[in-house]
Amino acid sequence: MSDWRQAIDDQIDAIADRLLGIRRHLHAHPEPSREEYATTQYLGDQLLAAGLPLKILLGGRGIIAGSSLSPEGQAVALRADTDALRIQDRKEVAYRSEHAGVMHACGHDAHSTMVLGASLALHRCEGLLPWPVPWRAIFQPAEEVGEGALEMVAAGAVEGVRSLVALHVAPDLQVGRVALRRGVMTAFCQEFAVTVRGVGGHAARPHLTHDSIAAAAQFISSVYQWMPRSIDSRDAVVVSFGAISGGASSNVIPDRVSLRGTIRTLGHVTAAKVRDRLRQIANGVAGASLCFIDLSFGIETDAVVNDPLVTDLCRQAAEEVVGIDQVETIPLPSLGGEDFSGYLTHVPGCLLRLGVANGDRWPSLHSPDFDIDERALVVGAKILARSAVLLAR
Repeated sequence: MSDWRQAIDDQIDAIADRLLGIRRHLHAHPEPSREEYATTQYLGDQLLAAGLPLKILLGGRGIIAGSSLSPEGQAVALRADTDALRIQDRKEVAYRSEHAGVMHACGHDAHSTMVLGASLALHRCEGLLPWPVPWRAIFQPAEEVGEGALEMVAAGAVEGVRSLVALHVAPDLQVGRVALRRGVMTAFCQEFAVTVRGVGGHAARPHLTHDSIAAAAQFISSVYQWMPRSIDSRDAVVVSFGAISGGASSNVIPDRVSLRGTIRTLGHVTAAKVRDRLRQIANGVAGASLCFIDLSFGIETDAVVNDPLVTDLCRQAAEEVVGIDQVETIPLPSLGGEDFSGYLTHVPGCLLRLGVANGDRWPSLHSPDFDIDERALVVGAKILARSAVLLAR
């Protein structure tokens, strides 16, 4: 191991307890998308205490920091997301969420901690690095709603950036393992909303109503039945409903039902086919039920496509930290979404997966029991810092 690698590792090992405390503070004080003000202030205070220059963006919800903040630099950027989810934390731990109905169930507290740890190490090792390493840390809000990356790009976060690296915790991988993939890594995602409007009335006299609940149920069933028969089976497609709202009494047929769902594909062409089929099904159910069905589509999040060169150098960094036999290639893209893609139309980059499990039955992402094996914090910080150095060469 060369001196600069040892220096980075030593710096991160020296602050391991501090990183643990930072992650636990963030976990106990989560903020949902679009409300990350205290989180941003806390992270900014940590950076300022270390003497790092920074800029606060998006009215107090985003940060860029590092040795290269000017557009003239050729910085390697490390990206973290900061927002939490509207899920009730049911873990019985000292650092469980103190905010009712909000928790870090997707690891963004860990992502922010690891980018912070890598930043501190790069800053403190500046004179020991083998070549100039202009670097930048990006702490972005609103990843869960697919807005933050685009907001940060618009605010100038990637001006002067030559490559970009991020990691995501992976509860299906044991701590100390890493997984990467060249090319398509995650899915194209788009939310949609459905409003079914009928004529309400007494539940005992459905013939006098246009039953919005029956129409909504038929729409959901038809999507689940006919969507797989409408798209080439060789194309990966998921259409799922995650929210249903309608009615307030058992004996009243409501005049309105609202649905919300998500489309996941591996490309725009397939996504367009899915939207067309949803419209066709909506029209058919509306005609049969005598209800009006309105269908609208939300913000699109593109697929994450990892750059081959950046991915190969991140793999090298990961192999140096955890060992070649602990780094695996992801065979197929995930149908999960990640707004990291919003940066990749401007800058080549890589999103890698970092193991955080400790045992066979580990809570999944977006679970109210989600947690990480905190030994992963040091592993991730070391991989990020080494990646920045290798990519700056």
